[in-house]
Order: sequence, then structure tokens, then C-alpha cells
Amino acid sequence: MKTDPPVRPQHSGQFDLLRQRRFAPFFWTQFFGAGNDNLFKFSFTVMVTFQAGIVTDLSPLIVVNLIAALFILPFLLLSATSGQLADKFEKSTLIRLVKNLEVAIMAAGAVGFWTHSVPLLLACTFMMGVHSTLFGPVKFALLPQQLSERELTGGNGLVEMGTFVAILLGNLTGGLLMAIPGQGPHYVAIACIVVALIGRISAQFIPRAPATDPTLPINWNPFSETWRNLKLAHGNIVVFRSMLGISWMWFFGAVFLTQFPTFAQKVLGGTEGVASLLLVVFSIGVATGSLLCETLSRRHVEIGLVPFGAFGMTVFAFDLSIATWTRQPASTIDVAAFLSSPGHWRIIADLLLLALFAGLYSVPMYALIQARSQPTHRARIVAANNILNALFMIGASALSAGLLAAGATIPQLFAVVSLLNLAVGAYIFLLVPEYLLRFVAWITSRIMYRFKVVGDEHIPVTGAAILACNHVSFIDALLLMAASPRPIHFIMDHRIFAMPVIGWLFRLAKAIPIAPQREDPQTYERAFARARQVLEDGDLLGIFPEGAITRDGELQQFKGGIMKILATHPVPVVPMALTNLWGSFFSRAERGRAMVRPFRRGLFSRVGLVASEPMAAAAVDPQLLQARVAGLLSDPRAGVP
Repeated sequence: MKTDPPVRPQHSGQFDLLRQRRFAPFFWTQFFGAGNDNLFKFSFTVMVTFQAGIVTDLSPLIVVNLIAALFILPFLLLSATSGQLADKFEKSTLIRLVKNLEVAIMAAGAVGFWTHSVPLLLACTFMMGVHSTLFGPVKFALLPQQLSERELTGGNGLVEMGTFVAILLGNLTGGLLMAIPGQGPHYVAIACIVVALIGRISAQFIPRAPATDPTLPINWNPFSETWRNLKLAHGNIVVFRSMLGISWMWFFGAVFLTQFPTFAQKVLGGTEGVASLLLVVFSIGVATGSLLCETLSRRHVEIGLVPFGAFGMTVFAFDLSIATWTRQPASTIDVAAFLSSPGHWRIIADLLLLALFAGLYSVPMYALIQARSQPTHRARIVAANNILNALFMIGASALSAGLLAAGATIPQLFAVVSLLNLAVGAYIFLLVPEYLLRFVAWITSRIMYRFKVVGDEHIPVTGAAILACNHVSFIDALLLMAASPRPIHFIMDHRIFAMPVIGWLFRLAKAIPIAPQREDPQTYERAFARARQVLEDGDLLGIFPEGAITRDGELQQFKGGIMKILATHPVPVVPMALTNLWGSFFSRAERGRAMVRPFRRGLFSRVGLVASEPMAAAAVDPQLLQARVAGLLSDPRAGVP
């Protein structure tokens, strides 16, 4: 069963969501939960590191690794079960039950801090991992039920920003409180309980989010259910490979975050304060990149940002390794001394920018998984993603340990991971060409042109539809891709596919070649068969009813092919008009020739697209459709910026 998302009121920007009940209580619940996780774990780590002889006879290194392992273990064991629970039950109630569990765990943890009981604190660490495992699927499955497609990227950006800020504040608060002489564990115990209670109060105000599959039978076997969830995710190959992309981002991030203390001490010659500074810079970078996603995506799920983010991650991670490759610190320096050296600002800039691009990389993929997963099993898809994330983070630890044990330096480790990022990104983008295509469309609509879209709310976010547009240039399809939140399958003149680069791109996009019936009847009939299949699958079909690119800039007569499609598949038709594109590099404005005299209108040439309300299939005929598109061309809204 697939349900359409509810229509939500439009907002002026993503921060406006923080004033709305459908988002704000959830945001603060997530914020305080993530903060408490890290407040507890970091305080515990500091206690066993600096008070090892007092609180335990175990080696601090063993306890620190136990903390990391016990926290991540529930993600492997219980993610499959938590995904089922989030699909089966009403989500706000489930969140409140999970937050009740957090309060109980923190009460036990407070006893552990007061009594310096390492076994009790280790048990609480495991239970906080259980808490986070239960919360993860319901968290990401809730957003698409409360937000529209146009709000999903902004909402995910806020959540990602809030999570990293909460992690930073949790670590800093834990370190500062634990450093209070004689009373540190007591203050930490109180702080953990207070933060848990604030999160529980926030959860009370989360609005109801109905179960998406209330009849789902629970499979309590974590191993068979994990395998089933992975197979379920694999059913949508774009979603599954996006999950792999997100998991790689966690692999990439885990390598850097884990090495910060040693990197600061051994490579940069810094104190603990320098290690904290690196964490602050990294968190600010991820938060900034996450917030930028909504602006750069025009409030759509814009996966074209993902290759851009991957490229930036590689460039700045590699430059960070080069900037520190031969460093041999002569003495230990504090934060002030570190910041006073001009050479260190390159390191800060590299770290800030690689984290910023990581935010641009991850947020659109989270939004895509939420938007394109079936609502009935969305939480189980998120659970499968959490399992993969955990496995990749374990892999990151294994790779780091192996390379460092083999004699590699930390800068060399960073270089290896940056080059791996380049290879993994290329592999994913070739496996899922939609990422690459959306990137090309995004670049085209923002660098070659200043692209203004009016009426994009009329482009359906679910269900089959035909987008009918005038045909002005060789890149009309790319501009329509940039305006649409979903993939579009275009019917295009077969001669375009013979062109270098552009033809390759459209073959990659699985565009449908068509030839005149009298010239090539087989290609003609095959095009209509594939077009019907696109609509049968519930996707968007893009057509240019003029049949060819205009040679004089005027709207040509619409042909009747669309009626042949509507006769068997009566779907809505969205009239669209590209404006101010005639005379640009890719149009035939140069005596019938295109792509001569590059940049004759310069960079950021102003063009636009206007879409109108969908027409019912029964109301469509070529003449009326042509008149609607002509009306859009003269619509005052068609003016470009």
C-alpha cells in the first residue's frame, strides 16, 4: 500500500520549521538525545582515561574500545527489529516510550558515575546504544510523514546540523564537567538525567504519525530479519545504492573523527584543546553544509549535490594530508599558539571544507531514501541503512588500525581514504547514473544559466504524468531535470543520440529515441511502447510535442503523438514553457546552427521555466495543449531574474 504524502503549508525557509509543531518538538527531541549520548560516552571515556587507577584496574585503552564496541553493537543486533516496530506502531507514542527508556538508563548511569562503577556504566553504554538503535528508524521515517517533498531536504539539513552541534556540545560539556576537581562525576550524573528529561518533555509535543503497516507481523530473529530488510532495500536499486553511499560517508567520517586526538598530538603537536578545536571545526563544517543543501537545491530533493559533495571531500581530504605529510612537531602547543601560526589555517580550512562537502553529500541521500522508499516499509529501509552504517564504521576502524599498524602515518591514512573516496564515488555514480545526470543538470542550471522556475509545485511528486514542453535547445531536457524532484524519461529525436557528450548523457538518462514513422517504423513503435511502460511504472514522461528543436525561436505546431499515448494511458498532462533560451549557446540561433560562439551570452545567462496546472487527459488535444504552452510563454511570470 502506497499513500501520498499530506499537503503541507509552504514556509519561507527551513528555519521556519523550528516554529512549527510538526517539526520543532521532534527536532529538539533528536537534539537532546544525540547530545546526551555523547555527554555520557565522552564523560565515561574521560573518567576511565584520567582516573584509571581509581575507578578500574583495566587498561584505559581496553575500556575506551569497549565503550565504542558496546555502543555500536545494538545497531547490528536490533536495527532490524526497531525498523519493524517503527513501521507497525504509531510513531509519536513509540518515540515517547524510547525517551522513557533513556530517562531510566540515565538514572542507572547516574548511580554508575556516583559510585565509579565501570561495569554498570558499560551496561548503560550498551543500553544507550539500544536507545539510539530504536530511535533511528522512527526518526527518519517520521520526517516524510510530517514534511512535504519541498521541505524534506531542509528538514534533513536541520536534523543533520542539530545532530553534529549536539555531538559537539555533548563532548565539550562532558569534558568540562568531568574536569571539575572531586565533583566531576556527580555533575555529569545530574546533567545526563536533566538532558534526558528535557528530551522526554520535548517528545510529549510530537504530533501523531500513524503506523504505515499496522498489520506487520514482527520477526524477532535479528539475523533473518536483517537479511530480509537488506533484500527489501535492494528492491529499489537507487535507494539501496544511496544507502551504500551514506554508509561510505560514515566510513569516511569515522576515519577522521577517530584519529583527531592522535592527529592533534602526534602530527600537529597540540594539546587536548587542539583536538577539541578540530572537532569544533569539523562539526561547524558539517552543520554549514547541511544547512546549505536547501538553498542549493531550491527546496527539492536534489541528488545532483552528491557528486559535488564527493568531489569536495576528496580534494580537501587529500590537501589536508599533503599539508601535514612531513610535519614533525618540536614542542607541544596550545590552541592560542596553534591559531597564531598562519600555516595552521590551511589545515583548519581543509578540515572545515571537507566537512562542509560531507554535509552536501549526505543530506540529499538521506532525503532521497525517505522520499523514494515505500511508506509501508520506510522504517525498515532506514534500519537496513543503520546496519550498513555500523558495518562500514567497523570497516573504517579495521582499515585504520591495519594501515597504522603497518607503519603508515595519519596523513598517509587520510590520503588513502581520500583516494578511496574518489574511486567509490565514481563507482556509485556510474552504477546510479541519475546522480551524475542530476549533477550535470544542477551545474547547467546554476553556472551556464541563471535558471528561474515558476510553478514547479505543479510537477507531480508521485504518480504517472506527462510533462509537455516547447523545444528550444539541445539541453531542454537537462533544464527540465533540474526543475523536477523526480527522474523524467524523455522521448527525444533519435538524431540527438548521435551527438558527442550530449548523446551519451541522454543514453545514460535512458531517454527514448524516436524517429518519424515513415523513416523508421520500428523505432517509432518502440518509442511508444517504452513510453507506455514508463507511465505503467508510475513515472514521469517528458515530451516535446513540436517534434524537433525550433529553428526560428517560434513555437511550432504540436504533433498528435501525445494522443496515441493518452489513448491507452490517460494520465495528467502538465504544460510547460522554457523562456529566454532562444539565442543561447545550445539553441539554433546562429543561422540554424547550435553550439557555435561559446558564451555569446556570457555565464549566468538568464532563462526560465513556467509550469501550469495539470490538464486531465480527456481535456487534451494538440491544439489546446499548444495554446496552453503559448499562453505560458506570454505569462508575466515567465520573466526571468
